[in-house]
Formats: sequence, C-alpha cells, structure tokens
Amino acid sequence: MVDLESEVPPLPPRYRFRDLLLGDQGWQNDDRVQVEFYMNENTFKERLKLFFIKNQRSSLRIRLFNFSLKLLSCLLYIIRVLLDDPTQGHGWSPIIWVNRSLPLWGLQVSVALISLFETMLLGYLSYKGNIWEQVLRIPFLLEIINAVPFIITIFWPALRNLFIPVFLNCWLAKHALENMINDLHRAIQRTQSAMFNQVLILISTLLCLIFTCICGIQHLERAGNKLTLFDSLYFCIVTFSTVGFGDVTPKIWPSKLLVVIMICVALVVLPIQFEQLAYLWMERQKSGGNYSRHRAQTEKHVVLCVSSLKIDLLMDFLNEFYAHPRLQDYYVVILCPTEMDAQVRRVLQIPMWSQRVIYLQGSVLKDQDLLRAKMDDAEACFILSSRCEVDRTAADHQTILRAWAVKDFAPKCPLYVQILKPENKFHIKFADHVVCEEEFKYAMLALNCICPATSTLITLLVHTSRGQEGQQSPEQWQKMYGRCSGNEVYHINLEDSAFFAEYEGKSFTYASFHAHKKFGVCLIGVRREDNKNILLNPGPRYIMSSTDICFYINITKEENSAFKKQEQHRKNNESKSYYHGPSRLPLHSVIASMGTVAIDLQDTGCRSSSGPTLTLPSEGSKNGRRSSIAPVLEVADSSSLQACDLLSDQSEDETTPSDDDISTGLEYAKGYPPYSPYIGSSPTFCHLLHEKVPFCCLRLDKGCQHNYYEDAKAYGFKNKLIIVAAETAGNGLYNFIVPLRAYYRPKKELNPIVLLLDNPLDDLLRCGVTFAANMVVVDKESTMSAEEDYMADAKTIVNVQTLFRLFSSLSIITELTHPANMRFMQFRAKDCYSLALSKLEKKEREKGSNLAFMFRLPFAAGRVFSISMLDTLLYQSFVKDYMISITRLLLGLDTTPGSGFLCSMKITEDDLWIRTYARLYQKLCSSTGDIPIGIYRTESQKLTTSESQISISVEEWEDTKDTKEQINNRNNHRNSTSSDQSDHPLLRRKSMQWARRLSRKVPKHSGKTAEKISQQRMSLYKRSERQELAELVKNRMKHLGLSTAGYDEMNDHQNTLSYILINPSPDTRLELNDVVYLIRPDPLAYVPNTASSRKNSFCNTVGQDAREETQL
Repeated sequence: MVDLESEVPPLPPRYRFRDLLLGDQGWQNDDRVQVEFYMNENTFKERLKLFFIKNQRSSLRIRLFNFSLKLLSCLLYIIRVLLDDPTQGHGWSPIIWVNRSLPLWGLQVSVALISLFETMLLGYLSYKGNIWEQVLRIPFLLEIINAVPFIITIFWPALRNLFIPVFLNCWLAKHALENMINDLHRAIQRTQSAMFNQVLILISTLLCLIFTCICGIQHLERAGNKLTLFDSLYFCIVTFSTVGFGDVTPKIWPSKLLVVIMICVALVVLPIQFEQLAYLWMERQKSGGNYSRHRAQTEKHVVLCVSSLKIDLLMDFLNEFYAHPRLQDYYVVILCPTEMDAQVRRVLQIPMWSQRVIYLQGSVLKDQDLLRAKMDDAEACFILSSRCEVDRTAADHQTILRAWAVKDFAPKCPLYVQILKPENKFHIKFADHVVCEEEFKYAMLALNCICPATSTLITLLVHTSRGQEGQQSPEQWQKMYGRCSGNEVYHINLEDSAFFAEYEGKSFTYASFHAHKKFGVCLIGVRREDNKNILLNPGPRYIMSSTDICFYINITKEENSAFKKQEQHRKNNESKSYYHGPSRLPLHSVIASMGTVAIDLQDTGCRSSSGPTLTLPSEGSKNGRRSSIAPVLEVADSSSLQACDLLSDQSEDETTPSDDDISTGLEYAKGYPPYSPYIGSSPTFCHLLHEKVPFCCLRLDKGCQHNYYEDAKAYGFKNKLIIVAAETAGNGLYNFIVPLRAYYRPKKELNPIVLLLDNPLDDLLRCGVTFAANMVVVDKESTMSAEEDYMADAKTIVNVQTLFRLFSSLSIITELTHPANMRFMQFRAKDCYSLALSKLEKKEREKGSNLAFMFRLPFAAGRVFSISMLDTLLYQSFVKDYMISITRLLLGLDTTPGSGFLCSMKITEDDLWIRTYARLYQKLCSSTGDIPIGIYRTESQKLTTSESQISISVEEWEDTKDTKEQINNRNNHRNSTSSDQSDHPLLRRKSMQWARRLSRKVPKHSGKTAEKISQQRMSLYKRSERQELAELVKNRMKHLGLSTAGYDEMNDHQNTLSYILINPSPDTRLELNDVVYLIRPDPLAYVPNTASSRKNSFCNTVGQDAREETQL
C-alpha cells in the first residue's frame, strides 16, 4: 500500500480547468478524485458579497462608512445654506437656483459618486432575479434623486447651481443607522434589545421629520419671507409642539403645502412608532428586561429560579434573605418562565422591594436568559421545585435540568437546590446545598411521635426572628413562647468568642453548662478546624480547642451582643466552693432578666450503676440545706465518668430476650439496613430482625399461611401503634421508619408502625386507631394541585377534622401544603379563644413578623406543620452554611461518629426537687452528659375575664350542675312530681320539669341567666352529637368483630395548650409533665475497641442511655 500511494501523482492545482479542457482521459484508470468544497464562494461576486454583506465585522464597517457619508452630505447642505444669499434673485428663481461655490460643489459631487457607486454595488450583490424589486425601493430612489443630478452637472456645467434636495439624505442616514445597529449586535454576539432599537427608530424618525421640515421651509421661503435656518427651526418646533405663536408663518403656497404634508406625515408615522414603543415597553415589563452588566460587576446579586412564582414563596424568601444585615445591599434577580401575576407585581412595586428585586421572565435552560440574569457573576443561585405539581417526579426532573443548565453555564456559581423526591437527589450531588423535602418531612413526622413538637422546634430554629412576637399579649405563655422563638443557631471561633474562650482545654459539657449559666447561651456542637463534620454534643470526653468552631443557640449572635458586667461579693467560704474564678455575671442586653442561679455543689465519687437517673435527694437533706447536685467536671475523669453512666445494663431486654419476645418469636439484631431505597441515603444503625419477614405477613388486614390475624388488636402489641396515613408507600417512608428504629432506642419502647394507604372508617378501626399512640397524616400528592392554591389542603383538612371528631383522644400529626391553612386544624367555629388567637396572628402579621402563625394552638403543640416552612432552611444556608447539616443531625437523617442525637425526657413528680432549668442543666451535664436545648410545656386553659380566653370546659360544669339539680329536685319536690306523673302524660311531665328548673333560683341579672341557659343547651347539643358519633364508631367495631373496650369517646384533651420554650432562661421553673429536649452523646463514642466489650457495652448503652424518656 505504501508503494501504491507513492506511485500516485498529486492532483494539479487547476483540476477543474484541466478537466474542463482535457476531460477525464488522463484519469480513466484512477478512482481517486480530489473534491474541493464551497466552490461557489470562490467567485468574484461571492467574495464581494462576503465582504459587504455576510461578514459581520466588514459589513459593520461598510454601514458605518455609508452612515458617515450621509451625515457629511447633510452637513455640506447646511454649509451651502449658510453661505448662500437668499436676497439674490426674484420670483420663483431662488427656489430653482442656488449659489454653490466650486470647492463645495466638488465635495458634494465626490460624496454623490461614492454613494451612487456603493448603492449600485450593493444592489448588484443583493439582486435575486427581480430588477424592479431593487429599483423601486425607497432608499434606492432617494439615492438616485440625490446623486444623479450631481453627476449630470459634471458633464453640464450650467447646471452646477441647480437646487438638489440633499437634505433628504437624512432618511438614508436613518436607514444606514438601523442596519449598522443590527450588524453591531451580530458582531458583538449579544442579544439585541428590541426596546433599544425601537427607541432609536423613534428618535431618528422624529429628527428626520424635523430636519426635512426645517430645510424644506427654509428653501421654499427663499421666494417669500427669506427665513434663515434658525427661523425655520423655531417655526417647526412651535408648530410640532402645537403651541403656534403665529409670529413666523409661511408666506407662499408651496411652503404652506409642505407644512400640511409634514403634519400629515407626522400624524401617521409618529403614532405608529409610539404604539410599537408602548407595546415593547409592556412586553419588557412582563419579561423584565436585562440585569445590567455594570451593576452585576459592581454590586452583588443572587438569582432565584422557580417554575411559578407565588406571593407566599416570594415573601418568605425576601423576608428571610433580607433579615440578615450583611445582605441588605444584595440584589435579587428572579428568573421565572411564567408571566408575573398581579399580586407579585403589586408587591414588587413597593419601594422597599422595587429597588432590590428584579423580575426576569425566561427559562433557565436558555443561555440567553441566564446571560440576561448575569448568572456567571451571581453570588448564588437558588433553584426551587414546584411542590404544587400533581406529578412531583416530573417537577424534580425539571429542577434537575435547571441545576445542570446553571452548572454548565456558570460552573463557579454556588447552587442551592430544593428537591422533592429522595430518589432524585443523587442527580444533583454536585450542588453546594441540597434540601430534599420528603426526607425532612418524614423525619420530622417520625420524631414528632417520640419527641413531641419536633417540627415546631426545627421550624422556629430555622426562622429568623427577634423574639418580639407576642410581647404585647396579656397571656404569659405567649410572651414566653414568643421571646424564646427568637433563638437561632449561630457559630463563632472559640478563640474569638467572649462566650467560650475561657473554656479552652476543658470538656464540652463543662463549657456548655457554664456558658448557659453565665450568658444564657446553649452550646450544642463543635467542629474541628481540620474536619468538616459537625459534632452535636460530642460528650464530656471532648476537650475544647482554640481553633474549634462553636455552634450555639441564642437570641442573637455574639457579634451583635453587648455585655454589662457587675461585680458580686463572694461569701467567706468562697475558697471551699468548687468554682474558682471571677464571680462576675455578664447579662445579655437582649435576654430578659435571667437572674442568678444558686446551686449547691459537692464532690462526687463513683456513682451507682442505677443508670442515667437523676436521683432524688436524701431524706436528711430536706431538713438541712438545699439538695446538692454534682459539679460538672472541667475535664472528664475516667473514675468519675465511668461506664456505668452511659454503658451500664439497666434494661434486661437488651441483654436477654424477654418472655414476650420469645412468645412472639421476635429477636432483634443491630446493624445497618441491608437495602437502601434510594441512592444517597445515609446509613443508620438500626434494630433489625434476624430473618426477613415474608411479604404476605406485612398485610395487616389479611391473614396468610404464617398467621391468621386480620386486625391490629389480634397481634397483641405491647406498645401503642403509630399509624401513617399516606397516599403511596414512597421511598420517603424510609426516613420515617429509621428514626423510630434507631439503635439508641431501647427495644421495649419500639412502637409498631402501620402504613394506611386509604383511610375509610373500617380500615382505621382494623389498624387499631382506637389504641394508637399517634396518627400521622401525610398530605396527599394528588390534591396538591387545585384551581385555587389554598384549596390544595381541603381534602386533608376535612379528613383530619373527621378523625378529630370521631376519635377526640387520638393524637393526630398532620402535614399541610400551605401554612395559612393551619388555622383550620381542629376547627371550632364558636371557640372564642381560637378567635382571639386569630386576631393576635393578624396583629403580628401587620407588625411584619415572619412567624405570625406560631401562636396557633395546633402548630405550637406540634400537631401540624407545613413543609414549605422549611424553605427558609435553604435560604438561611446562604449565610449559615452549616444549618442544613445541623438540622439533618437533629432529625437523624445523617449520623456522624461521635455526634449526639435528639431525644426527650419527661419531668415527673419525683423530679420537681430540681426546681429550675439551670439545676436541670447541671444535673444532666454532670451525670449523663446530656445537653438540654428546650422545654415542651402543656398547660390548662384558665378562665379569665379577658376576651382572649374561654372557660375550661362548659360541658363538664353543666354536667355537674345538672346532677346537683336532679338530686335537689328529688328531695324537695317528690310529692308534687308524683302527682304530676299521675295526672299528666310523659310529655307534660318533662315540660313541667324544665319549667321548674328554669324558674327556680332566678338570679338578679337576667342576662347572665340567659347566657347560662344558652350554654346549657349548647352543652346538651354537643353531648348528644358526641354520643351519636360514639355510637357510630362502636356499631362499626361490632360489625367488624372488634372489641369496643379500648374506645373511650369522652376522653378529650381540648382544654389544654402546649408550646415550646427554646433555650429558656436559667431561672425558668420546671413544671410537672414538662418534656425536655436533649441532645444526648453518641453511646458508641465510649465503647472500647475490643470486640467483646464493644458488644456488651453497646447493648448496655442502648438499654440505659438512649431512652426517649429518662426517669429522674
């Protein structure tokens, strides 16, 4: 092959010409042919067309040269007019003949020759077979009128002073300017602005009209008033502005006719131009125009990408984003494919937002729109999913494509992405921050079942607030709840902190307790300088380092705090006290008076193996001084912090299986789930069965060959059920099950989980709703899309209301789409207290609060939440990049070795000796190493004269009253009653009893009596309705063959209210049934390395230290 190729001669350079002359005779035996492409572009005409028309840069230069020629011709005409003497000549001769000097004539002839040659050349190059199409074009005709007469004067010198309307070249200059702008946009590769082009056309048209009128009037009036150019300019301006002074007027009819023609042209042309300009202006207002490149380079901005922009989403983003002081100078560019609706338009017209928020209508998938938003210069890009879509998977696919488009266009722009389905999360792992809605939703629903109101706790932590909500309310609980809701998570370097710098080299629990005692801040976690993982409560063995980053909960961050120090005198026995150091007590300027906490301390030795119980004080201490609590050690000592605290065996079910487990055949092992439902799920150590249960056994309402149970009661569960009512069994349920089966929960406290895919009454009764601990109602995806946005929750709300009426004692936890719909949960139309809370919510919203909904009783108690409230978590991550990680650790979505977990404990009567939150803080830190972060408190509604409160239980009071009246009636009116019974029928007897009851003991104020009667009638109505509902449920249970023993229709908890106190002050008094939120250290962090000891210690740890409720 090499020899053959070397023998083939090269083709001659003129192959086409040689082939044309000689044909194919010389190459008959050769199959190879050299092919030259684009030969049509090698012709002379094509090369000229390429230079004058096709090539953008050369064409732009030609247009610019042509534009300059036209302007030069107009300038030469003005010079000719200024040099001409209009007084010479008589009659009509000054209109036909003018005085033109020879140099001026030579310049005008040269310009005319060049212009005519260029016009003819361009006409030839653009010729497409129709000569009349080229000849009859207006620019060509104007060019002939202005250029040909000058060329004729070359050959006929007598016509050199002939008048030629050179001023009409202004219209050719306008035409050249439009073409030049188009070529300019093509040359610089930028999308041309139609608005800019239209404004340019309008201005140039107006200038050409005025210039034509000025030159025409001045020339025609050479035979009349002998007007100068300035007089003509004055006349045209006065005429076109419709002022019309009348001091300068045309005298001869040709000039008058010209004025009429120009006015008619202006009335036709200018309105068309203005209409097109107005249309483009309206379209630009809809699309939003462009974000200025100069502003993008000098100012900072972020881009918000959404499928459809709703007013609630916009206000949540703006309020949360601009709540941080350092973001006040940022611009927000909204990129949305839909047109801005009326509500959003009105909001963006408010001066506060109109100067900082820019709306652009466009698609993220188009580079032109990303260029309009200056995505490559943006500080961050937020991509939000449309949760109101029926097909949430399709919504995720759109979000993924948007994230890919932004990453492709601006690789260095930080991405903050919200995704709906967890199985789609791995597609956007490259994003800097990702929030998966279903992960967080199901994790919060699960923790709500074991740690009440976890959803409310997380929501308040991720919302920015100053803690001023409810401070004007007469209710004490609203003041405390509102003030504590201002707590957020902040961070600071240990060496730069006034809160924690003095605790360098000391244990984490020591630093946390003393920082709370002195400053009222709650230290919850740290991060090493050389490690990206955040550790929540790493435990007493963790020693604080100067380079650690501390994460704490407080009203405001330390940088915005002011400290007031005051000296306090110590007692004479100060040297005997455990604490050494300054006795000054800095008080935060924002936190309300926390007071001082008097805590007696004593040295402690090895504690008993009774587990993490907060032991009661001895009997002798009751008669002596206050009961003492062990001090929190600066450095953990193996002798004092022994394995008995965290690793002792307190639960027998962790070491040996109980009789119940043996009888039911349930044996648990600890390990990681063998299968992951989606890519990207964090592995969690859980309780697992040794053997996989057959799929047929998972159906609760149908028996199989392995068991014959068909309802929850037949299974004989020892613990109460947790029922999950969902539309489908999606992958997100994995994050609901894992927190309830985590390794740190003791086996004896594991609740059975029932998944209810449809919730008719029969299925509810079969799955054990009458003895369930909690029922979780997940918002249905199929109802999230509605014609009216807020109606998306209608089906869920009505179903939950039905459950609330049928099973009033059932604890129902509901997830809604819109936070505004929380007011309909457990709705009572005549509840005065709820109406008062509605007024309070409106007042807080008028004050600009971001948490106006927080005082609604269902939300405060943790019975309802909306996942859209967690959108602020993504927004806060722009300033606090650690917030998503901390939230995932609190919810158990991520597990980091050495990091603690969220749990709770309940205050019983035996624990009230601790008295205050500060003493509880010390007791927990010194014994178990737990860090308390808040209190969940339940109170009874009290009867007051305030309009904001109602009576506790009208029904119970009326029941008691009726009973007493019946007894008195029997004793005092026995004889009369018997006579009435003998003389009158049954209906008459009942009427007489009612008459005597209403007429007896008439009070002084008849109005109060009428009110009591009305309340009594309402009580009877309610009681009869409840009894009717109870009968309905019991009849259905009997029909299904279920026992009605567990159904208690009158056990109603409507007269209590619950709320959360995040990081309360140290002197907060503990109350009975308070639930304390704890961050408990990781039990595995203290397990020895040996395999045998690890196994035993791990079992002990789970049995003792990781219980949901710690007995004090």
